[in-house]
Amino acid sequence: MAPLRFSANVSWLFPELPGLPARLRAAGGSGFEAAEVAWPYAEPPDALARAAREAGLRLVLINTPPGDREKGEMGLGAVPGRQAAFREGLEQAVLYAKALGCPRIHLMAGRVPQGADRAAVRSEMETVFLENLRHAAGVLAQEGLVGLLEPINTRITDPQYFLDTPQQAAGILQKVGRPNLQLQMDLFHWQIMDGNLTGNIREFLPLVGHVQVAQVPGRGEPDSPGELNFPYLFQLLEEEGYKGFVGCEYRPQGDTAEGLSWLRAYWDRRGHPQAGR
Repeated sequence: MAPLRFSANVSWLFPELPGLPARLRAAGGSGFEAAEVAWPYAEPPDALARAAREAGLRLVLINTPPGDREKGEMGLGAVPGRQAAFREGLEQAVLYAKALGCPRIHLMAGRVPQGADRAAVRSEMETVFLENLRHAAGVLAQEGLVGLLEPINTRITDPQYFLDTPQQAAGILQKVGRPNLQLQMDLFHWQIMDGNLTGNIREFLPLVGHVQVAQVPGRGEPDSPGELNFPYLFQLLEEEGYKGFVGCEYRPQGDTAEGLSWLRAYWDRRGHPQAGR
């Protein structure tokens, strides 16, 4: 069984550092081989690419732009009336992905409109999402890129988010039927919405292009107090043959580097070159 490969989500890790280039340097210095960024768009792509290269990192994931944050938008993929803005954001994301050498883009679904009933708008939002995803799959295929769909829990994190369970996301992927669209499995969200992680990992892993981790419910380090047994889950991912990256998208409970003892313990067990650092 091959050991898992981890990427530092520098939108979450190293919050004590002021900007993405500094966080990328810190991630490289902590032994990571890869990094991911939620929204890189405040930085010039060439500056980010240079910082990642100097840190010895490859960038493995970015998100499509969120839309108008002041109006409460959190992605546009399934939002009626925002198709043109979604496509503009997709073009920007592709430009950054190409500059950064980043192979995956999370195609954010977005939120149920304020004041709307989720059940009443579900069909319309799915229709918009399918249309946008078919367009995105074509654009991404031209560049050799992969699009990801991530369910985000609506119990704690984002009550208005449209895409909230692995079953819903897998059903949409099946309807779109494009091989370069895959599932993004954030175990934090999956545990909160559905539990049954062993069964869901085994069922949906063939569709998964990226994994993310954080403890439940506090969203801290994997070895912080909580519901999830990460040594077991990491072993399960290994046994099931997962070959992608595992993104560290958690909220550090203290100094980020000091909080990486869980990762060094994993590296020690698996004979990683960074073990003992």
